[in-house]
Amino acid sequence: MKIFLFLLFFFFSSLFATNIQLIKKENSDSNTTLLVIGGIHGNEPGGYFAPAILATHYKILSKNLWIVPNLNKDSIIANKRGINGDMNRKFSYIKKNDKDKKIVEEIKKIILDKKVSLVLNLHDGHGFYRKDYQGTVFNPNAWGQTCVIDQCKLNKNQPFGNLDKIALTVKEKINKKLLKQHHIFNVKNTKTKYDDEAMQLSLTYFAVTNNKPAFAIETSKYLSSLSQKVFYQLLAIEEFMNIVGIKYKRDFKLNIKNISKLVKQYGNVVINGNIVLDLTNIKSSLSYIPLKCRDNIFKFTNPLGVVKKSGKNFSIYVGNKKITTLKPQCFKQSKYCLKQIQVIVDGKKMSVKATSDIYVNKNFIIKKYKGIRVNVIGYPSKKDESGVKITKKLLDKRFSVDRNGKVYRVEFYKNDKFCSMLMVHFR
Repeated sequence: MKIFLFLLFFFFSSLFATNIQLIKKENSDSNTTLLVIGGIHGNEPGGYFAPAILATHYKILSKNLWIVPNLNKDSIIANKRGINGDMNRKFSYIKKNDKDKKIVEEIKKIILDKKVSLVLNLHDGHGFYRKDYQGTVFNPNAWGQTCVIDQCKLNKNQPFGNLDKIALTVKEKINKKLLKQHHIFNVKNTKTKYDDEAMQLSLTYFAVTNNKPAFAIETSKYLSSLSQKVFYQLLAIEEFMNIVGIKYKRDFKLNIKNISKLVKQYGNVVINGNIVLDLTNIKSSLSYIPLKCRDNIFKFTNPLGVVKKSGKNFSIYVGNKKITTLKPQCFKQSKYCLKQIQVIVDGKKMSVKATSDIYVNKNFIIKKYKGIRVNVIGYPSKKDESGVKITKKLLDKRFSVDRNGKVYRVEFYKNDKFCSMLMVHFR
């Protein structure tokens, strides 16, 4: 009897114990592992939004899948190829003082792990690759819509070592599911050892020279949308999972309509365990967020979630997209807070978690507790709003959390120390 081990944290922290976020979805039935690496270039979003969806919407039923969704996090935030130079040209040699050194050395160790059976490095490339010159967009120098290999074969005894055959199989499978005919995929063999000095410095060549099968998937930067790039990346990843023997389930049908929705679902951020913000429809900035004076902890449900300190403020990113800026107000955090809050919603009494969401048609009332001050953000100035019947009309829309003016913060304080934040959604 197989024991299924699913190793995926619900939250992806913005601060990791290591320099790299490695998400493991594993089973006890095998040591066969597909390693998917996204985001080595920060301005190639198809290469990191696809593995983020892979991490959050796929269940692995057999074999193992390891995912590094955002290898070059700082460059992704900056939406630049590499803020410290091209990271994909640092795998043969890297200077001791190079700011990318820790990341490069760490991903090398992951690639060389004895469990790793095949490596995928995800990119968006310029143009559309064609063997014959057909213009400035369609030509042999283009990289877009290719499965890239450094050479045809590895050691005869190496499983998945026939790189050319595998790449051709992936290409043929993808080309049966094209959105448009000119999106056709091809195999690009760089013949790195003999013909391409730049590629000799790359991640995939480092892998193959260590007898690890490795491929790059390049969707075209000329595709009309991020959704199209992610669509083809996921098609390719699924074909490689089939080749490796990974069985999987996804919780959506793979089409452009669904991908378009998924890339805009930014998930939640949990701050210090007592504030939960839905990032999908949040305003571009929120003021007076009650945070600790220092050492705030941000955890994301989206693996591309990152926080960047900008002066006193905190900028929240998902991939290369700046989602919101939090303008904090410094508060000490109370250790003696209510875990459950009694509320009356549209005349019905209920008990809810102190950091949960409540949904209201007409009005709500927060029960009065001794020593607890309730602050409904957007309600006309008053010291304590507990016991007050609150309707949407009474709230100033400028203070809503969302862009539609329907979600409002309810904050709880004990002895002027912050406890928690409840979110009220008006239907």
